[in-house]
Amino acid sequence: MLSFTRRLLGAPLRRGQSDAATLPSIEALPILSSDALSSVAYATEAALGVLILAGSRALELSLPITGAIVLLIGIVVLSYRQTIEAYPQGGGSYVVARENLGTGPSLVAAAALLVDYTLTAAVSLMAGTQALSSLLPGLLPYETPIALLLLVLVGWANLRGVREAGRAFAIPTYAFVVMVALLALFGLQNLVFAHGFTPDPPPLVQAMEPLGLFLILRAFSSGCSAMTGIEAIANGVKVFRAPAAQRAQRTMLVMGAMLALMFLAVSGLGWLYGVAPTPDRTVLAQIGIRVFGAGSPLFWALQITTLLILALAANTAFAGFPRLAAMLAQDRFLPRQMAWIGDRLVFQNGIGVLLLAAGGVILICRGDTTVAVNLYALGVFTAFTLSQAGMVVRWWRLRGPGWIGRLLMNALGSFTTFVVLLVIVVSKFDEGAWTVVIAIPLLVLLLQRIRHRYDVVYRAIALKPGDDLSLRLPQRRDPVGNTSLVWVPSWSRPTLEALRYATTVSDRVVAVWVCSEDEDPAAIQAHWTRTVGEPPGLELRLLESPYASLMDPFVDFVAEEEQRHPDQTFTIVMPMGIPRYRFDNLLLNQRGVNMRRCLDARRNRVFTLVRYYLPA
Repeated sequence: MLSFTRRLLGAPLRRGQSDAATLPSIEALPILSSDALSSVAYATEAALGVLILAGSRALELSLPITGAIVLLIGIVVLSYRQTIEAYPQGGGSYVVARENLGTGPSLVAAAALLVDYTLTAAVSLMAGTQALSSLLPGLLPYETPIALLLLVLVGWANLRGVREAGRAFAIPTYAFVVMVALLALFGLQNLVFAHGFTPDPPPLVQAMEPLGLFLILRAFSSGCSAMTGIEAIANGVKVFRAPAAQRAQRTMLVMGAMLALMFLAVSGLGWLYGVAPTPDRTVLAQIGIRVFGAGSPLFWALQITTLLILALAANTAFAGFPRLAAMLAQDRFLPRQMAWIGDRLVFQNGIGVLLLAAGGVILICRGDTTVAVNLYALGVFTAFTLSQAGMVVRWWRLRGPGWIGRLLMNALGSFTTFVVLLVIVVSKFDEGAWTVVIAIPLLVLLLQRIRHRYDVVYRAIALKPGDDLSLRLPQRRDPVGNTSLVWVPSWSRPTLEALRYATTVSDRVVAVWVCSEDEDPAAIQAHWTRTVGEPPGLELRLLESPYASLMDPFVDFVAEEEQRHPDQTFTIVMPMGIPRYRFDNLLLNQRGVNMRRCLDARRNRVFTLVRYYLPA
């Protein structure tokens, strides 16, 4: 089983190889920008799909709407470049809001992004299958299983590690950019030498709704789906090679320029060729047929690269969701296992949760993006607004060189994104936005509840100043011939009880602490000496793992001790905190359960679980 997993996901990476897992800008651009760049495949169509409700004449408003969205893209990109400079370790909305606005707003930003990342993965993959069915209509009945298959493939690529993901995504992303550029160039050539710049009349469609401000705002909010994924670069600065912040800023600017030009090209060609949304073919496919021809290899290339980038756009969510979940777990707003780093130096539990959540959305929507797109931009604009508001507070508080200009830039970004957020909520409320409006507060309440339970549980197991920390092995006339190896996950009451039990049944007790990357072995040893001392027969052994796993070093240590002393009996003592409430089991002992499974795999082990029952 282990060898199969290694073949599937790749060999473990050493911690020292984490720098090798970072990417140059040319690879980081596709892994963090595939969502934003791919949105040109459906953003224009989303806006046209609303305008067509007012009849064919209303489609001419697509260009002013596109221009407004492009202006908004520029404002947000320039605002986030300042965020990257201020937060070179990663300046997502959660981090910025937490440090400048407080816990409540930061949790709202986090909940909004968790929803948005899930929708990003699902919508991108469903839109990718629609691009494929536009090319091969016979696949229309199989859109849902195809989207699920693509989801599994993207998840597998990410479980193999960020370096492999960047390499896998670079070629399709750049190929799509090249195809849209060719579409624009060939289209411009056709307009200049054959078609002219007089727009074709769109197909005659009878109006179902009056053309008014409300419908225009609905079309604008649908078109704003082009802006999802812009924050991913600010959130993933650590993915870049040094100097990471400068590379991320340049990449943000390049991505913004590419997105704006591609969006303008698709919307402009759609208007000039009189393209209207149809259930059989996407807007981009219709433009491709007009420019390249239905049977042209270039049209096939356009559709295939559209499929690939829309499938890979889900990777923005797979890059952002696990990192955000890990930050929330480190702050105890999510179970700690969400922050565990796998052997491939990725947050594998976060990837697994996103796979399940996005798969659920695909099944519920049955491969149709119509409902999901209506919810798409609400979460991201909530995060935009809170992030930029947090930056305004930061500049006001620090008041460093050039702070007034920086403050005004972020204030403009916060104000404009807040206005767009209000537009989205009002115009899309009846079309499904109400679900996100309800989901975000519920998620915030859940995050707060988890943090409250962590505080209660950790207070219950924490050692207090008045606790008796004395540990002594009793004086025995006849040795019992047993050595206890005590796994020490932390210095707490369950650990103390496990050590005390071990001293009663063994002649020698070895407390084994596997140090994580952010723990200082010298500080741990000093604390042990200060609190426990150096009683005879009791020692602390500190182990460091070359890999991300904190379990393998302990398992290997046990095996080595048994091989070194085959005449001795070894008892593995493991502390276990037992909460009174079932939900608290998700917050405690998860690493201990996995540790026992690892030891069970080696067989012939004598286990003792020392249970510490937490008070209510």
